[in-house]
Amino acid sequence: MDFLLGAAAACGAVIVSNPMDVLKTRMQLQGELKERGRYSIIYKNIFHAAFAVGQADGLSGLQKGLGPALGYQIVMNGIRFGLYQKILDSGIISLSDGSTSTLGCVIAGAGVGVLGGFFGSPLYLVKTHLQSQAVESIAVGYQHNHQSVSSALIKIAKQDGLKGLWRGASTSIPRVGIGSASQLFTYSKSKDWLDHYELYPRDSWQSTFTGAMASGLVIALCMSPFDVISTRIYNQGLDSKGRGLLYNGIADCVAKIFKTEGLWGFYKGILFSKMYIKNINRGT
Repeated sequence: MDFLLGAAAACGAVIVSNPMDVLKTRMQLQGELKERGRYSIIYKNIFHAAFAVGQADGLSGLQKGLGPALGYQIVMNGIRFGLYQKILDSGIISLSDGSTSTLGCVIAGAGVGVLGGFFGSPLYLVKTHLQSQAVESIAVGYQHNHQSVSSALIKIAKQDGLKGLWRGASTSIPRVGIGSASQLFTYSKSKDWLDHYELYPRDSWQSTFTGAMASGLVIALCMSPFDVISTRIYNQGLDSKGRGLLYNGIADCVAKIFKTEGLWGFYKGILFSKMYIKNINRGT
């Protein structure tokens, strides 16, 4: 039941937040490995980006990748929240006063996040490819030109085998692990704090809402650099031997982004990240 509720809540939120995820992906790919001032700025800000996509691709362009995004949330959040709730109910990470262990929150949150991210990686891969696809006038990043979700999965599997569907999955370990740990830790501790000071009962809607908003801000700050790295590696093209055209791993990606784009390169699209995560949290 926890699996189904977690997945259903996340899917409901994704329908609303997917346009922001599309714009976030485009912003993260804009100016890839280029110094500021040496590339054309297609997306100037949140409003201009939404207008540019809507004008060029129509309103449907803002919902690109919705299918795999929904599938990813079912797998990732279903596993993540379902297992995390089981851990909470078991009392393994609970203290004698009923609050949650800080270390236990971090370890459990990271662990269930990594599991969910790994199993959902093929859908995240296709989601990223589809969200980056656009007409030439507003295209950024490598264009894979998939026709549909099913054709994308078949094409990748034929070209690179089943392991190709998990290309970039290694980036989900730090991305989802750190993101999940920071989110679930902040969420649980916020509710502990509100309950301790008797501001709101732990299971009240006010406590849940406050915890979700606090965790959304924290996760956006902690997760944004890993989200940029993940988007870049998932979306890059491959050569004839199946090797990435731009990056040969996480460390190489970090070094190249920092060298060409500076520290700010790791925070491209952070405003969209905050808005996207807040909407996802409202579904939880």
